[in-house]
Amino acid sequence: MSSNLKLPSLPHSDPVRGGNLYRLAIVGAGTLKGKEIAEVLADRNFPSLDIKLLDDDESLGKLEAMKDEVTFIQSVRPEHFDKIDFTFFASDRESTRKTWKTARKAGSSIVDLSYALEDDPEVAVRSPWVERQLGIGPTLELQPQPAVVAHPASVALALLFLRMEKAGPLRKVSATVLQPASEHGQKGMDELHEQTVNLLSFQPLPKNVFDTQVAFNVVNQYGKHSDPPMASLERRILNHFQRITGKHGGLSLLLLQAPIFHGHVFALHVEMGGSVDLAQISQAIAGDHIKVTQPEDEAPNNVSAAGQGDILVSVLPDPRDASSLWVWAASDNLRISASNAVECAEAMAASRPRGKIQ
Repeated sequence: MSSNLKLPSLPHSDPVRGGNLYRLAIVGAGTLKGKEIAEVLADRNFPSLDIKLLDDDESLGKLEAMKDEVTFIQSVRPEHFDKIDFTFFASDRESTRKTWKTARKAGSSIVDLSYALEDDPEVAVRSPWVERQLGIGPTLELQPQPAVVAHPASVALALLFLRMEKAGPLRKVSATVLQPASEHGQKGMDELHEQTVNLLSFQPLPKNVFDTQVAFNVVNQYGKHSDPPMASLERRILNHFQRITGKHGGLSLLLLQAPIFHGHVFALHVEMGGSVDLAQISQAIAGDHIKVTQPEDEAPNNVSAAGQGDILVSVLPDPRDASSLWVWAASDNLRISASNAVECAEAMAASRPRGKIQ
């Protein structure tokens, strides 16, 4: 696969109407991630001339609002990538694998939210939020390589880890992550809903996604027929954490499936190298993309985090160890993924010729 990453980008010759504008495509526009990308593009006023919404047969013809216009979802066909500058893949992994080379060959830069390209050594797993925290500036490339957007839990954990490190050495960070059904897309959300309804009406439970009961339940593994298995999702979070931070140790992780529809929740036990100053830790953590709540505020939770661009955090003492503390956090998984995806495209845009649609 890696040899195909060097397919040439063909310049587009159309003059831009109204300045430095770009043509975009969202593959999987009807998915939860696809809809969130469309919202973030509008919120950030991404300089787009046109946005094509593409998806499979289930979503064809559906109307979607894009800025002040209403458009409809079209099928994924090669001609729809003609003169597209950036393609966001928010579909399932198999759909991305079938289509991304077509988009790449047509001259489009690739932003992958499906993780289909994460195992290719020539593809970067990226989080612009974490790159800024590390002081890594954008790399100008005439032909930007595809970017895999880091897992939203990895992004949140990375920011917390890196900022706590600035307050003092970390001996160990143990994280328990509660995952929502929306990480499995609309099908995961629907199955949790159906399981909840069926349990209350004493009906059999659908188990096509999780292959186990997740309604009114917390589990650390799915049934054997679930794809992907829980262990692979846990490995992805750790792998992405390591790739975006450069840290190959210091974080232990337990991933749990929670009976919630949306939003990650994190419980971190942090062992510092010396006595803990909670005020100092809180000050170190707070900043871009992280909001530290005060004791009088509502504690972070997945409901209050929904729709928020920030990771909500509270810092708590460990009553039995003066050199340790607890961090309780919540974040909107879809918003973090979409925001980092759009910022990846913004960084790539610096490489595109100005005044032309490439």
